[in-house]
Amino acid sequence: MKKILKTILIVLLFKLSALVLKKYNPKIVAITGTVGKTSTKDAIYVALSQFESVRKSPKSFNSEFGIPLAILDADSPGGNLLGWAKVLVEGVVLLIFPNHYPRWLVLEVGTDRPGDIAEITKWLTPDVVIVTRLSKVPVHVEAFGSPEYLFEEKGNLVKALKSGGILILNADDSDVVAYRNISKDLSAQPGKVILFGNSAGSDVGALNHKIIYNEGGIPTGVSFEVLVVEHEDLPLKIELKGTLGEQHSYHILAALCLIKALGENLTIAVKSFQNESAPPGRMKLVEGFNDSIIIDDSYNSSPVAVEEALKTLESIKLSSKSSRKIAILGDMLELWHYTSEAHKKIGKDVSKIAEILATVGIRSRYTAESALNAEMNEANIFQFDDSLEAGKFMRDLIKKGDIILIKGSQGMRMEKVVENLMAHPELAEKLLVRQGKEWKNR
Repeated sequence: MKKILKTILIVLLFKLSALVLKKYNPKIVAITGTVGKTSTKDAIYVALSQFESVRKSPKSFNSEFGIPLAILDADSPGGNLLGWAKVLVEGVVLLIFPNHYPRWLVLEVGTDRPGDIAEITKWLTPDVVIVTRLSKVPVHVEAFGSPEYLFEEKGNLVKALKSGGILILNADDSDVVAYRNISKDLSAQPGKVILFGNSAGSDVGALNHKIIYNEGGIPTGVSFEVLVVEHEDLPLKIELKGTLGEQHSYHILAALCLIKALGENLTIAVKSFQNESAPPGRMKLVEGFNDSIIIDDSYNSSPVAVEEALKTLESIKLSSKSSRKIAILGDMLELWHYTSEAHKKIGKDVSKIAEILATVGIRSRYTAESALNAEMNEANIFQFDDSLEAGKFMRDLIKKGDIILIKGSQGMRMEKVVENLMAHPELAEKLLVRQGKEWKNR
């Protein structure tokens, strides 16, 4: 019965969303990839809102339910049937009566199963498609059988691009660049395929990445310079406070590609990022217990994302000789038969970077085992079954000046580790991910 009701609800949401889009005819930016969709969406919203009326999908609404909710400007009622009925009624009101609707919609488009994106693109035709990055071992691969099938599924969004639309691709990912060959229509039109990244041929690139430190030698943010082809005011410098990681530059570069394509002022767009605060759970700097620093990357995880986070941890200069680098890593989920191999690689990498490793979950036992085999001190390796246990135990180990990276897949609830280790847990609701009642009750 639940399955039937779900199917009926999805059909109604799809049809209602399609009618609303037809009535108001907004420009649509659709973002896909296995890494960085939400951060790219946020960056595009920040830049584009300087010039246009824009709405972005809230949180990570990127599914068969989330995308219609973003279009209808509604919150998810969860399992509340009356709540869903209210969403549908409000959607009908939006359709029948005149209403102020944004000129641009910025949407994430994700996929959990084969056919998800193909089904959505039957009624969603974007004006702009952005592909962020595709992991060699992507999340959800167990539902698809291979990365190739997942590549094909995400390619359905590129195929749905309107004629004469704009395709923005990560030049540093060869799999992403391959999407430019899907549309002959685009390849024949100069300026319709725009590349961002550090590779040769990028239309918008970044260089001189640096970590910003305060007078006490504590990291406080990052800076980098942006190079834009055929732009006179070079370079354009960007500073981001309260976050770390070169990956943030990619989100901003993608946004600037769109601004460039639209012919808007790039300098104004760059300035719009200067006062933006880091989003929760995405390499966000949080003040830790006992004068430590937490790099909170607890939003989600995948092999490529852990690799980038560890690269950042490695690049940090410690404030004193007694300070240590600590990695607390939870399971990476939905990797299918790539699970053991992916976790073992992380263990080998972390053994060269961190003085202390703590793992959370049964899959991450491969990480601990691999770190031990790579000659990491066994006395500095700790294993836990859940995040609450890990957070409580690790609190007694934290020393002044320690830098602590915390990361894991959403289902591992690594934000609970952050809450146990942060200096001001009373600020958890403001600073951490998954602080709503629905998540708290799980």
